[in-house]
Amino acid sequence: MEFGFIITIFLIGFIGSFISGMVGIGGSIIKYPMLLYIPPLLGFAAFSAHEVSGISAIQVFFATIGGIYAYRKGGYLNKQLILYMGISVLIGSFIGGYGSTILSETMINVVYAVLATIATIMMFLPKPQVDDMPLDQVQFNKVIAASSAFVVGIAAGIVGAAGAFILMPIMLVILRIPTKMAIASSLAITFISSIGSTFGKIITDQIVWGPAIIMIIASLIAAPIGANVGKNMNTKALQWILALLILVSTIKIWSDLIA
Repeated sequence: MEFGFIITIFLIGFIGSFISGMVGIGGSIIKYPMLLYIPPLLGFAAFSAHEVSGISAIQVFFATIGGIYAYRKGGYLNKQLILYMGISVLIGSFIGGYGSTILSETMINVVYAVLATIATIMMFLPKPQVDDMPLDQVQFNKVIAASSAFVVGIAAGIVGAAGAFILMPIMLVILRIPTKMAIASSLAITFISSIGSTFGKIITDQIVWGPAIIMIIASLIAAPIGANVGKNMNTKALQWILALLILVSTIKIWSDLIA
């Protein structure tokens, strides 16, 4: 691998993982389009959609570990929420990760674009004012939590994205989870989800290991830094950052599909 290519992949992983830790997503909503478009833009070989989804899947696994470690104290991790949504999204993501081999690259990109569109709409809906609620008093609908996570897991497993970019809007808008608890719990759920999607990508040989290892190293450095920054930020600012990231990514992926 060329030195410039290594630096490019590292920076993509670092930026995506920093934002991942800060706003509670696995980072694929950012890294997926960056991996797809930036290397060829700089004159390097382009990854296929299957390769990008494979690299994204295994990178998310390690990025979320770093974020969880930073949020391990303070009561932000809701164990019940993590259990119900984590198990459901794990099953769904394995099905999606394994089944993605039968889809064309265009279909993988369409699935990604549809997920991002739904997430964008949800992020701009009015959100319940629950951020001042004591964390030990948070309640949620377990049936909705489990069923929504299963559906998201299937779709997210297809693109190797772990699904946090749509699980976050579900937690904030539908389940009425306080923002920073949603961020911390989302990282844990995404970690569980990434086990299924990563295993599915490995056994179907969709991971390019050189770039994947570079992304993993960047993730382990950047995700804890982002999580510590996020813990000290205003919750409204975190919500807007997440919403705008999803919106920009959605516009880009749809414009390329339509073009």
